[in-house]
Amino acid sequence: MVEAAVHVRCCTQRIRRHRGGTTPSGSPERRATVVLVGTLDTKGHEYAVVRDRILARGVDVVIVDAGILREPLTEPDVTRQEVAAAAGANVQDLADAGDRGAAIEVMAHGAAAVVLRLQSEGRLDAIGALGGTGGTTLATHAMRALPVGVPKLMVSTVASGDTSPYVGSVDVTMMYSVVDIAGINRISALILANAAGTLVGMATEPVPSLDHARPLVAASMWGVTTPCVTTARESLEALGYDVLVFHQTGAGGGSMEELMKTGLVEGVLDVTPTELVGELAGGVWPAGPERLEVAGRLGIPQVVSLGGLDLIALGPPDSLPERFRSRWIYRHDEHMAAARTTAEESALLAKVIAGKLNAATGRVALFVPLRGFSPLSVPGADFEDAAADAALVEGLRALIDPTRVEVHEVESDINDPELARAMAERLYELMSA
Repeated sequence: MVEAAVHVRCCTQRIRRHRGGTTPSGSPERRATVVLVGTLDTKGHEYAVVRDRILARGVDVVIVDAGILREPLTEPDVTRQEVAAAAGANVQDLADAGDRGAAIEVMAHGAAAVVLRLQSEGRLDAIGALGGTGGTTLATHAMRALPVGVPKLMVSTVASGDTSPYVGSVDVTMMYSVVDIAGINRISALILANAAGTLVGMATEPVPSLDHARPLVAASMWGVTTPCVTTARESLEALGYDVLVFHQTGAGGGSMEELMKTGLVEGVLDVTPTELVGELAGGVWPAGPERLEVAGRLGIPQVVSLGGLDLIALGPPDSLPERFRSRWIYRHDEHMAAARTTAEESALLAKVIAGKLNAATGRVALFVPLRGFSPLSVPGADFEDAAADAALVEGLRALIDPTRVEVHEVESDINDPELARAMAERLYELMSA
């Protein structure tokens, strides 16, 4: 499914609406509006319950029908015909084709277009939905089209499992429905009441003022680079920047790079490109295809280091893939273990990193800590592997184009405070230039 563009920006255009009253100019204040997106042919009664509870709290509701089969079980404000037309399709043709997957994809694109229009018209202060797998796929596609900061609540039967396909790189809130969205009973009534109250609170919560927001720097961090990024962040904040830190767990790098595309980011401190290891070696947190490319393509100044490139995140230690069981394994907790990268993997990483950095159109500085890429691989630690580290460092020396990327080799480990301050200072210089 082709994703709608993710607009990661601060939602200062969201106008807070209240019950009754007037503005200082004397005109009536708008009431907050919750948009509900769903398949009303199967979930109409449940949507009606949520709608009525929200209306009872003084908040308006717009229901968008994305069903295609039977007649809607409650009356929508935006019909399925309008939703299909927004995707350039005819709802009757979708029903006649009998292809549920194709219909979900088309109606998801139509719903995304509809909610973006409602938001631009000032008729969307929060968005909510109820569903199983198909309804969750459809509704969260529409939610991901909206900016970060617009409240999004998905009540779903799949919210207790892997939610990454539904949340993506955006702030979708998932609520587990416990029981299926199939009728009103003593359990579903409680869940739907909680959902309605949550949406009311989200829609009416005042938006914090961002009138004096400082310029933004995006930074990548994982647990093994927390001291480094914390020191660098504090240095950049002292220089007048707001630093947004993204946890590198697969979605983190993607979220960071979606933010870069908005034009809000003035510099990138990519200390921890560890998701590249997951992509290359089969870890549980792989990088997306654009990881370590977006800043370079957009010409955003960036300082890059090698934090976490000695580790492959693998999931629960008791169920490791066979190919990793002969390696040194670090047990983080019952849910997560990591394996040491090999010299062969490190050489391949060097090729990947050099190719991405050499293609950058903006200023790039690469800092290479020669005494360890995480606390686990410093001299004397369990993951110390001079051959693997040398394969990465020597590969970068051979492949990095010095006319395009400045390289700083430093006799320290990744979490040395002096290295952190040096990276922050260099990024500040690149941004100032």
